[in-house]
Amino acid sequence: MNPLRVGVVGAGRVGAVLAAALRSAGHSIVAVAGESDASRGRIADLLPGVPVEKPTAVARACDLLLLTVPDDMLGNVVQTMTDAGAIRPGMYVAHTSGRHGLAILAPAAAVGAHTMAVHPAMTFSGTSVDLARLAGCVFGLTAATPADRAFAEALVGDLGGTPMWVPEEMRTLYHAGLAHGANHLVTLVTEAMEILAAAGATDPAGTLRPLLTAALDNALDHGDAALTGPIVRGDAGTVAAHLDDIRTNAPQTLASYVSMARATLDRAVSDGRLLPIRALKIKNLLDEADRAAVQPLPRPAHLWNQ
Repeated sequence: MNPLRVGVVGAGRVGAVLAAALRSAGHSIVAVAGESDASRGRIADLLPGVPVEKPTAVARACDLLLLTVPDDMLGNVVQTMTDAGAIRPGMYVAHTSGRHGLAILAPAAAVGAHTMAVHPAMTFSGTSVDLARLAGCVFGLTAATPADRAFAEALVGDLGGTPMWVPEEMRTLYHAGLAHGANHLVTLVTEAMEILAAAGATDPAGTLRPLLTAALDNALDHGDAALTGPIVRGDAGTVAAHLDDIRTNAPQTLASYVSMARATLDRAVSDGRLLPIRALKIKNLLDEADRAAVQPLPRPAHLWNQ
């Protein structure tokens, strides 16, 4: 792709990193908008020398405008800059929202801008560590015309990523899959560390790391076939013991344990690995735990400072 004048509105964890990657690929980052102290810090670290401007000034200075603002702000940002005349015919306007597609960019498209959704399927720290992670990262793309599709693919190529086309009507579902996998994984792992800490583990993260790494790799490679543990084996006694000890020592994790155990049970029954009579015993245990959790127990004092 020929060098572009790139402007970025929203110097959050995603925007600053993508701008730095594009700069390394030979594009010129002409201006960036970011108001918080954290944003200014990322600009200083990742984009030294790049002018910090108002969003409308950023848009007027560039050929490619990257909108990397939160989902709920995106529509207002697009409308405001379009109304101000900062978005012009022929320029490229791309947002990095996973949830949104082209509809949110309709005001820009109406004045003749080329619009596209370019979402990196990765979690960002907002530091230089992320730059290497872009290699091979999948980008969920949506664009309207063959020319815009070619532009979006070339842009992703310059970022070192891999394009994946997402239909406009499937953007929200695409994003839900990513959030369910990544965001809920963080909650799950954090709760697992809390349970281990309550059991006396001095290094919960180190205890879990090799196990979780293997489990994740196996799940990505083999899906449900990677399931192991007491539910798949039908060990109702072990599940009952888990529920009792969690209720006593880490009650804040009980609801999610029961919910995930129920989902695991359903999948083990569906693929025929667990006999219905064993599944029923475990289901009854989970139902009983749900009934007992109507009034949540207080968080144990020894966990408040963790």
